[in-house]
Amino acid sequence: MKRALITGITGQDGSYLAELLLSKEYEVHGVLRRNSGSNYTDYIKEIRDSPNVYFHYGDFTDHSTINNILSDVMPDEIYNLASQSHVKLSYSNLLYTSNVNSLGACALIESIRSHGLLDKVKLYQAGSSEMYGSSPESPQNENTSFYPVSPYGISKLHAHLVVKSYREMYGMFGCNGILFNHESPRRGEDFVTRKITKTLSEIKRGERKKPLELGNLDAKRDWGHAKDYVEAMWLILQQDKPNDYVISSGKQHSVRELVEISCKHIGFDIEWIGTDINEVAVLKNTDKILIKINKNYYRPVEINTLVGDPSFAKKTLNWNPKYSFEDLVKEMCDHDMGELK
Repeated sequence: MKRALITGITGQDGSYLAELLLSKEYEVHGVLRRNSGSNYTDYIKEIRDSPNVYFHYGDFTDHSTINNILSDVMPDEIYNLASQSHVKLSYSNLLYTSNVNSLGACALIESIRSHGLLDKVKLYQAGSSEMYGSSPESPQNENTSFYPVSPYGISKLHAHLVVKSYREMYGMFGCNGILFNHESPRRGEDFVTRKITKTLSEIKRGERKKPLELGNLDAKRDWGHAKDYVEAMWLILQQDKPNDYVISSGKQHSVRELVEISCKHIGFDIEWIGTDINEVAVLKNTDKILIKINKNYYRPVEINTLVGDPSFAKKTLNWNPKYSFEDLVKEMCDHDMGELK
């Protein structure tokens, strides 16, 4: 039985990955913080009673605990998903973001080396499309130059380069997954996708009277489903040789499209009125404002377009995502409508 260690097991990706690994008869060890909120620990309630799941308390800002957990578990595979993952928040929490995303990853990698596990354990490091930032090249692939513009993107790039360096210097089986945006009903409510589906559901059910407030409606992203993307993580560590992979849908959609699909599925017939920050979405044939723009939700540096080229991953890993963008948005809406019943 293979033994896997997942940091960030209570998050969206960690919980789906744990379920996937259990279905493949792994022994799963997860790292969780003592202050993980109840909504996050709810994500792992389905697997808590499994005889093959073990939890370890730890925090990536306390690097000694990483070393202790690794000593206790001695895994075959490590999936480092622990992260301060909110891009906008990273601008006001630079040190914390760097400590978790950069130094936490470095502490884990150095612990692998100090335990003599460089040629025995396989490491997956969670990267991000935010590392490309304002790169003029599009679509982005494994050879595209990085140009991060947020503290989050910079911190992820640092960890990415350290993994690549240890792979080349010491022969470590270290892989970077450069994942583009991936969502699900388990996405945190402070992310724009879940904010949209949950808030619109609350308005539809009469639980909220205020309009949904958003930032840049025309920002475009490459969105996929987290279930598809954690399968790619697992496939990456099943290869004979370590490598880096772009994981994406290869298709681009705007925040506006996401709003329109959500509204249609939930049952709102809307029309857009006005321009720029004065643009609003109103219910047709009424003056009721459903969505308005709030300039405070714009990032200090806007990245208007990101789209990945997943051809290398599809060919090498034989990976094919099962969810379309529309399927993803509808599932999130259905979840949030049902959650309020």
